Amino acid sequence: MSEKAVLIGLITPEVTSELVEEYLLELDFLARTAGAKTVKQFTQKLPHPDNATFLGKGKTEEVRQYVEENEIDIVIFDDELSPSQLRNVEKIYNCKILDRNNLILDIFASRAKTAKARTQVELAQYQYLLPRLTRMWTHLERQKGGIGMRGPGETQIETDRRIIKDKISLLKKKMLKIDKQGHTQRQRREHLIRVALVGYTNAGKSTLMNQLSKSDIFAENKLFATLDTTVRKVVFQNLPFLLADTVGFIRKLPHQLVESFKSTLDEVRESDLLLHVVDISNAAFEDHIEVVEKTIAEIGASHIPSLIVFNKIDTYRFTPKEEDDLTPITRENISLEELKQTWMGKSNDGAIFISALNKTHFHELRELLYERIKELHIKRYPYNNFLY
Repeated sequence: MSEKAVLIGLITPEVTSELVEEYLLELDFLARTAGAKTVKQFTQKLPHPDNATFLGKGKTEEVRQYVEENEIDIVIFDDELSPSQLRNVEKIYNCKILDRNNLILDIFASRAKTAKARTQVELAQYQYLLPRLTRMWTHLERQKGGIGMRGPGETQIETDRRIIKDKISLLKKKMLKIDKQGHTQRQRREHLIRVALVGYTNAGKSTLMNQLSKSDIFAENKLFATLDTTVRKVVFQNLPFLLADTVGFIRKLPHQLVESFKSTLDEVRESDLLLHVVDISNAAFEDHIEVVEKTIAEIGASHIPSLIVFNKIDTYRFTPKEEDDLTPITRENISLEELKQTWMGKSNDGAIFISALNKTHFHELRELLYERIKELHIKRYPYNNFLY
């Protein structure tokens, strides 16, 4: 049986109520991916989060009553909680408390399969845990001094901190070794153009990869189904190239994870062409594009030519406007054909609308890719002939 969860979001001057609704939808999807079932969502308007309990006094009490009456297992906050907030909130609600970072780390931990992904997740988890150790040792708070009680040595929490710091440095050394192996592997792939699939999580990168390379990489309608970079050799007509599937990006990605997953994104940094996959059926897809482009710039890959692939056109929905309706046109009233006339269809780098699952417009995508890769191939390896 799945655990019952309550979600909590905060409306601040920077974050509007519409945005919070969107964030909570994503948080709900994250919770479902982790195996929890969302029962209720709470939001509150505050100028800034309360330093002690995140929410205000009255709202905290309301949530506490709800948690008690409905036997809720987990309370999930949409933002990162400080160690002191976490401790206070845990005492008040008397159940498991997770913030967005912790939830993402948990999903990553359950998905990590290879040695590299496991090491990266473990490193991120320990870095997250280090400042939050105190709550594990509250049962030792009441130790008194006095005659015969002043022993030498360190307290339990100091011991734990030392163990974790040692563990972190060990994992970092291990990561360096794995990076070196990865670099060696990538160096051996000569005379082939490298194409990397990038995009928001659950945009359909792995499904597209499966269709293009005719392989069966794990793909499902959940967040972070892919954690490891998978590389396949693909041949279009007479042109062989390498296609890499990478981990998806998400808003408010925990800092520790970005750090530890830098090496997974080496594949993106060393590629010659980026295929930016966008889930157009998601209402917030423009925000998603922004998040991905920002992350690509952060890892130093913004100079690489890219091609935007708008995916999932089969699930795109819109509400046509009535002729006598004079209200301004909103996002929901724009049809796919109208979208193609906007900046999306006329992007400098080129854009294409497809459905990877149903192979809609797949032929056009293959032809466009063939032209782009051929051009790069001739530039990069002028004396290396094609297959025939």
